[in-house]
Amino acid sequence: MDIELIYKNAGAYLDGHFLLSSGNHSRYYLQSAKVLENPRMAGELAAELARQIRYSGIKADCVCAPALGGILAGYELARALNIRSIFTERADGKMTLRRGFEVKKGEKFIICEDIITTGGSALESAKIISEMGGQIVAFAALANRGFCARVGSANTPKPTCKLPNDVPFFALADFDFEIFSPDECPMCKMGSVAVKPGSRNS
Repeated sequence: MDIELIYKNAGAYLDGHFLLSSGNHSRYYLQSAKVLENPRMAGELAAELARQIRYSGIKADCVCAPALGGILAGYELARALNIRSIFTERADGKMTLRRGFEVKKGEKFIICEDIITTGGSALESAKIISEMGGQIVAFAALANRGFCARVGSANTPKPTCKLPNDVPFFALADFDFEIFSPDECPMCKMGSVAVKPGSRNS
């Protein structure tokens, strides 16, 4: 599957001047919600991700996704694997498991995001599941921003990657966009103002 083309055709591969959650800037941004609004495409992407996970021999009982961005990707992956789907969410700034979701001791989990950058949110979700007795067998995402090393890619993890080295990470493609600090951003120097993704129709 040509993941970059799929994102571009869905209007999800954005070109502009973006303020990232890290405070840094980038010319490009992936808006997975634009891809996942198409149920057929969401299903096809999840099916390919599930195929890779099955091929590796990994078996899981449940997919857990960090809200909000990971919910649709996690649900579709769980559907493709024919297993349970739950999600974590922030309450007062802290990632929590709510809504009556339960974790059984020894239950095997895949933590799934739409996009993984450093893996911080995924790791927060994994910590909750582990503390409740679950076992993390894999991390997964539709797209990898290139900070972490995924199964089947020649990329090496960058120092900012937060995912553990002893748990496999699956994704459909790497998107290694150049990132700038505000002081070094060439777009800022040209007078452009960074837009936070999700605002101004982004």
